[in-house]
Amino acid sequence: MNKSVIIAVAGGSASGKTTVVDKIIEGFDSLDVTVIKHDDYYKDQSYMSMEERYKVNYDHPFSLDNDLMYQDILKLIKGETITKPIYDFEAHTRSDKTEEVAPTKIIILEGILIMEDERIRDLCDIKLFVEADDDLRFIRRLQRDMEERGRSLDSVISQYLNTVKPMHFAFVKPSKRYADVIIPNDKDHDVAVDLIITKIKSIISS
Repeated sequence: MNKSVIIAVAGGSASGKTTVVDKIIEGFDSLDVTVIKHDDYYKDQSYMSMEERYKVNYDHPFSLDNDLMYQDILKLIKGETITKPIYDFEAHTRSDKTEEVAPTKIIILEGILIMEDERIRDLCDIKLFVEADDDLRFIRRLQRDMEERGRSLDSVISQYLNTVKPMHFAFVKPSKRYADVIIPNDKDHDVAVDLIITKIKSIISS
């Protein structure tokens, strides 16, 4: 197999990154695509009390083990299988379980801060930034966290104002300048995704 095509998909919280990733996957045989979520590389916090874990700013680059992720991507590029960590969001630390990930033709790296680290950024063949209106992103996040994660209205608003919003403007949004393509996700984005699929296929066939 030729070297994997590495694609970074960044964007603010609830901007629609997963939707774009799913659309890209539809253009290929699912066996040829692997998605690696940056969230699984949150640092191990098993040494901390639960109260301390709650106080961690998970929207800051320091919360992520980019050293490990960088090494894992290098291994995949070399054709090696990696043992990827899995993050337990209920325990706020790494799970005891891991996942074996073998290299595929296409590897998609997804996360709000995936383009913030220069080393990871430089390994990517295509860098995408999914952009959506800030108010729309907040509404989506509010609905998701309350319906899917059992969060209270007050806790979602507090987290958004204290960490999510300031970190977005400090770290996430500035990484947009490294993107090859910016995808507006307020409306339809099929044209942008179709162009990206065409580009990926041209890289694979070259």
